[in-house]
Amino acid sequence: MIELDLSQTIQSKIHILGICGTFMGGIALLAKEAKSDVSGSDVNVYPPMSTLLEKEGVNVQQGFLSKYLDDYKEEGQVIVGNVMTRGMDVVEHVLNKNLSYTSGPQWLYENILKDRWVLAVSGTHGKTTTASMLAWILEYAGMNPGFLIGGVPENFGVSARLGDSPFFIVEADEYDTAFFDKRSKFVHYHPRTLIINNLEYDHADIFPDLDAIKTQFHHLMRMVPSEGLVVSNGEESNVQDVLDKGCWTPVEAFSSDQNPSDTLGWTAKYIKADGSEFEVLLDGEIQGKVIWPLLGKHNVSNALAAIAASRHAGVPVKHAIDGLAEFKGIKRRMELRGEVNNIRVYDDFAHHPTAIETTLNGLRANVGDSKIIAILEPRSNTMRLGIHKESLASSLEVADQVVLFKPEGLDWDMNDVLSALGDKASLYNNIDTLVSDIIKTARSGDQLLVMSNGGFGGVHEKLLTALEQV
Repeated sequence: MIELDLSQTIQSKIHILGICGTFMGGIALLAKEAKSDVSGSDVNVYPPMSTLLEKEGVNVQQGFLSKYLDDYKEEGQVIVGNVMTRGMDVVEHVLNKNLSYTSGPQWLYENILKDRWVLAVSGTHGKTTTASMLAWILEYAGMNPGFLIGGVPENFGVSARLGDSPFFIVEADEYDTAFFDKRSKFVHYHPRTLIINNLEYDHADIFPDLDAIKTQFHHLMRMVPSEGLVVSNGEESNVQDVLDKGCWTPVEAFSSDQNPSDTLGWTAKYIKADGSEFEVLLDGEIQGKVIWPLLGKHNVSNALAAIAASRHAGVPVKHAIDGLAEFKGIKRRMELRGEVNNIRVYDDFAHHPTAIETTLNGLRANVGDSKIIAILEPRSNTMRLGIHKESLASSLEVADQVVLFKPEGLDWDMNDVLSALGDKASLYNNIDTLVSDIIKTARSGDQLLVMSNGGFGGVHEKLLTALEQV
């Protein structure tokens, strides 16, 4: 068993460039808990991270200004987020003044992870949800883990904490580390337990193709010890491609398919079609039954992965299943933001057609024939570049009505998606007009699903406010 030494010294003063990103905000919370003097700056400040940092007493300054770093020549360190680029005044200031700087992932490893049992959750989809489930299972089992998650699990109310056990759960992203380190962030984490949920083409702004992403996952696989464990999605051929490149670690596969292959270890038997109740099987033997508030086949997959990983850390399967019954979900992952006049408004962090489709399918299985109005802002870098525009319309087919919002800087014509969806779709570039038109058509029993990985102009609250005035 790894023994944890919490006596290590962490830099007493840090300033984080890009502090309101979910990952860098988590770094801020960990450093603050470790008694560091933490400040940071950003230009895109919106909940839940902005309010969380304020609540925890972290000083967040508006804009990337060099003057914020006047006191960092003789002491302190600058942690550089991957939104920072050469040519930005503050970056040139750091370099010209020879300030001490590092990346968030490198800081995390050197100060938090290097002596711990790291359980890393990777994949294109489901990282935040699965990492949150895993952290909660270990917490439920009395293991008080540390974690850094790209969202806010409702069971904890924070996105990161140190914990006082050897175990630390981290959401392991394949995006690049910093302007001076183009490796994927997750290669810094050195996991002992690794989950690979799935693998699709994403992050088109930094990866030329899917093979380039597979190479990064192969680099990650090379770092998992032979005494560790890889928990992999047995339904995913792309994940298998990564394993075939080289794997020196035991592998346990999972599948949430209704008719899984006999060779798969962790499987589910659905009791309710929406995934809210299912049996967990290991090698065909029933281990217990999960009854919980989450929906969808994707969340069943997430649960199986979390159960398998927690078992590797020493949690009995029954304890893991019991813990999931008390899992409350994550902010911005099918989060019910409010209900007015029997009309529900949900918020979901959709950033890819696959995520959009699985979320809609889960909601449809739960609400039956109730009208679903899907409200989408294609805001992620990959979506802005139009990489997935050909599959976007089909991912929205389950919805009864589709409302598309065109954000600034979109590099492609959304009218093609509009045409493919026919009469049930509409396109807007003004949020107030969008809200007004939705309110005119919304009726009791309707489900309003808002999907974006940004603030979306506060459209959720605007919808709820407008519904109250009807």
